[in-house]
Amino acid sequence: MTKPFTIPKQLVVKAYRLVKANAGSAGVDQQTLEDFDKNVKDNLYKIWNRMSSGSYFPPAVKAVPIPKKSGGERILGVPTVSDRIAQMVVKLVFEPKVEAKFLPDSYGYRPNKSAHNAIGITRQRCWKYDWVLEFDIKGLFDNIPHDLLMKAVRKHTQDKWVILYIERWLTAPMEMSNGKLVERDKISQLRWRLHTAFKLAA
Repeated sequence: MTKPFTIPKQLVVKAYRLVKANAGSAGVDQQTLEDFDKNVKDNLYKIWNRMSSGSYFPPAVKAVPIPKKSGGERILGVPTVSDRIAQMVVKLVFEPKVEAKFLPDSYGYRPNKSAHNAIGITRQRCWKYDWVLEFDIKGLFDNIPHDLLMKAVRKHTQDKWVILYIERWLTAPMEMSNGKLVERDKISQLRWRLHTAFKLAA
């Protein structure tokens, strides 16, 4: 039977290996990587089959409060193991299309770049300049409208399945510690979901 979307099975296997190497905790379904591995072939087939058929719908994201050094807390969203693999499948296809669009001084959530790289270049420039400009956009990830973000995504890919699943991830609910599901109409704590998409060139 022909699938609506052509997604190589090997791409799902590659995504699984990358997710496994990154480790991570269980999501709302309480399934760990060890649990996933007990039936890995069938689990990977299910992900591939659903993504290829267009029937993959991301489960709710587990909300985990993380204390801030400055006081208070921020909410970290933890997806399920299967969902992390599905996200990685999309990342492997989408990221190469946008990576070349980034500015050289963009260090966040990029391959082969890190906060340590940013600190290194900052140290170098401190010897060249007498001033520093620092600013922060409060709640940036909480307030990016979905329609504008998807406009940027569509500018850089024509893969319908990539667009479809990014849209679904944006609106996946978050499950709080009391079991309550919180619907979202903006990005809201999706740093781990679209760590390439939000930085697209205008």
